[in-house]
Amino acid sequence: MMSRSYTNLLDLASGNFPVMVREKKRLPRVMTVPGVISELDDDQANSVSSDVPSSIIQDRIIIVANQLPVKAKRRPDNKGWSFSWDDDSLLLQLKNGLPEDMEVLYVGSLKVDIDLSEQDDVSQLLLDRFKCVPAFLPPDILSKFYHGFCKQHLWPLFHYMLPYSANHGGRFDRSLWEAYVAANKIFSQKVIEVINPEDDYVWIHDYHLMVLPTFLRRRFNRLRMGFFLHSPFPSSEIYRTLPVREEILKALLNSDLIGFHTFDYARHFLSCCSRMLGLEYQSKRGYIGLEYYGRTIGIKIMPVGIHMVQIESVLRHADNEWRVEELKRQFEGKTVLLGVDDMDIFKGVNLKLLAMEQMLKQHPKWQGRAVLVQIANPARARGKDLEEVQDEIHASCKRINENFGRPGYEPVVFIDRAVSLSERAAYYAIAECVVVAAVRDGMNLTPYEYIVCRQGISSSDSNSEFNGAKKSMLVVSEFIGCSPSLSGAIRVNPWNIEATAEAMNEAISMAESEKQLRHEKHYRYVSTHDVAYWAKSFFQDMERTCRDHFRRRCWGIGLSFGFRVVALDPNFRKLSTDAIVSAYSRSKNRAILLDYDGTVMPQTAINKVPSHAVISILNMLCADPKNTIFMVSGRGRESLGKWFSPCKNIGIAAEHGYFMRWSADEDWETCGQSNDLGWIQIVEPVMKQYTEATDGSSIERKESAIVWHHRDADPSFGSCQAKELLDHLESVLANEPVAVKSGQFIVEVKPQGVSKGVAAEKIFTTMNENGRQADFVLCIGDDRSDEDMFEIIGNAITSGVLSPNTSVFACTVGQKPSKAKYYLDDTSDVVNMLEALAEESDSSPLEFGTPSSP
Repeated sequence: MMSRSYTNLLDLASGNFPVMVREKKRLPRVMTVPGVISELDDDQANSVSSDVPSSIIQDRIIIVANQLPVKAKRRPDNKGWSFSWDDDSLLLQLKNGLPEDMEVLYVGSLKVDIDLSEQDDVSQLLLDRFKCVPAFLPPDILSKFYHGFCKQHLWPLFHYMLPYSANHGGRFDRSLWEAYVAANKIFSQKVIEVINPEDDYVWIHDYHLMVLPTFLRRRFNRLRMGFFLHSPFPSSEIYRTLPVREEILKALLNSDLIGFHTFDYARHFLSCCSRMLGLEYQSKRGYIGLEYYGRTIGIKIMPVGIHMVQIESVLRHADNEWRVEELKRQFEGKTVLLGVDDMDIFKGVNLKLLAMEQMLKQHPKWQGRAVLVQIANPARARGKDLEEVQDEIHASCKRINENFGRPGYEPVVFIDRAVSLSERAAYYAIAECVVVAAVRDGMNLTPYEYIVCRQGISSSDSNSEFNGAKKSMLVVSEFIGCSPSLSGAIRVNPWNIEATAEAMNEAISMAESEKQLRHEKHYRYVSTHDVAYWAKSFFQDMERTCRDHFRRRCWGIGLSFGFRVVALDPNFRKLSTDAIVSAYSRSKNRAILLDYDGTVMPQTAINKVPSHAVISILNMLCADPKNTIFMVSGRGRESLGKWFSPCKNIGIAAEHGYFMRWSADEDWETCGQSNDLGWIQIVEPVMKQYTEATDGSSIERKESAIVWHHRDADPSFGSCQAKELLDHLESVLANEPVAVKSGQFIVEVKPQGVSKGVAAEKIFTTMNENGRQADFVLCIGDDRSDEDMFEIIGNAITSGVLSPNTSVFACTVGQKPSKAKYYLDDTSDVVNMLEALAEESDSSPLEFGTPSSP
């Protein structure tokens, strides 16, 4: 079911958005599919893979990002364009970490506007020379997509800025969201034009393209696809304010691997999946995975690194030496602190200036000696907020220089322009300390660049500037992605001006030996965890996550952004009504075992009393003398006995089989190993303690068991408390004849030797002893406790309690890993299937006679 916030995107997703005026010719390198793009909700999109055999043997990766790693420049004669690689682009640099024989293809947009009449020629040129496929966005979509939804909604929200008023951030604009979806679909069209789904990997980058995985997964169910988010991912309390929150989450989950810079970002994403979609993650052998409709989506935590080769090349360049000498003369006798930031509302530039001002006040010895050089790269966003920040920064610079400046000394040198890497390297070389005071930043590679530049290059091929002891100091905000990896840096809360000022003073006052030790520690990490290491690690995890893609059975279900792929083991399939009815009609002695909650009755139902329709179906089944029907549930015998009193011939195994009766006319029998329930006096006080501490939790007291429920508690806290309670109870009950188990939102303590599996075995054994060995077994359940029944069926065949020729239908409810071989989607499927069996039942054996023996 689609989110309520998702209103009118069906038309949009079906292609009803502004597109190019004329149809463009296809790129020549089309591998497997025609250039006509299937719509998001087109039935043809359910194809598992391409119908055309692969034409490429070697693996290839398609890297998709908002912008291509190329620079475009209009020719002097204004006739055509010239293109060159953008050496600063991360997309280009990550190639060093991929296998040498892997072909890399790029899909993205250009930073310049290309006239419609030139787009075909430009596309061909970029494909031939650069292996780039440009996505041309119409101007109206581009503006709403990038400057609209990306920069007005996603970027602020992911950096913890909420639109509290129309003048502060702006209200949610659905037309911007529609443009975002439209742009993502155009990107998907370009990928589909060139993809070979059998052999290619797809690696999508950043928040601009978060719904792209759904478009691609819809078309190619087994496509190997990864996504990496280069910005922060906010806490669930922030993210949940986004009106299209579920659409974006579900789209991301159509990837096979989702990458984040830090554990905090990954933790927030997992929390959102838990709170909004009810998904829980598991950690196996160091890898984090989310189970989603039979697919395991990997979660990768790996901060990106810098391009070591590029920086070392800059340091070797002849220009670097004279730049450094020039800056040393300019700042002779001064201690330089350096800031390198984009002009952005989240970079905390003014907080850094205020901290510098505070340091000069608190430590007058630095007046006339300490200089903060602040480089501000041009802004990539626009708006009123940015203008206010710029005005504030200029005012602070002016005030500090007026109050503390003197002839020949300016405490703040503000460089308001783009600065190349070679020029930055020169500033890094003379800076005693780099200060990063961003209030929120996805990664920030400035500290890494600084460390490598301070290390310099080997003395055999460098000037004397970089020889001798290496040292560097860092003052970094604790709110940036690189902070956790820089354990030797002085971490600060940039909002605390006084503490940041003290950190800056400490950094430039620290002993030289301490600076050297911290620098060595940082350089070891930065030099070994560069961009190539990051790319290699991500790709290896993507390979591992996608290893079983072509072994499993996959198909797509759901509409629009509710679309997802169900992936199941080849032997795990949906229970066919026709198949089970056929086996049912042929059998003579049938055992039908049904769980209650989540199987016959929906888990979410408030009124748990079975409907008249369910009672009627069960009565029809019970009326057939060939049938032995049992309701096997964890519920108490009183409620089950009352609810199923209209079904005189149904058997009930209550409290997981501790109490059993074969019909309403028979007495309950106790099946536990011990009737001593004194251990409840130990358990109840412990559970009460956890109930008082966990809002939304409750205790259910049964005759033979006691259960702690946390379904209505906070998901994260409830799960945490359940694990703690499980450990606590296992400790205090170590010498008691009980079993402590966890289930769906419960922790249960019950007598040893009591389980649904034991109850099922008893039912099969009793039938066998009475000369009615079951030749048809149907067992349906949805919970972890029902897995005991599925397991015992195999054991019963091995032990001879059931015949090898018995028709066995072990069925779980919901498509999930299970010991059962079959599944049904939900409780309505279960009821419909039971109804089909009831219609085949012989409810009047005395009137029509018993069937003859074969």
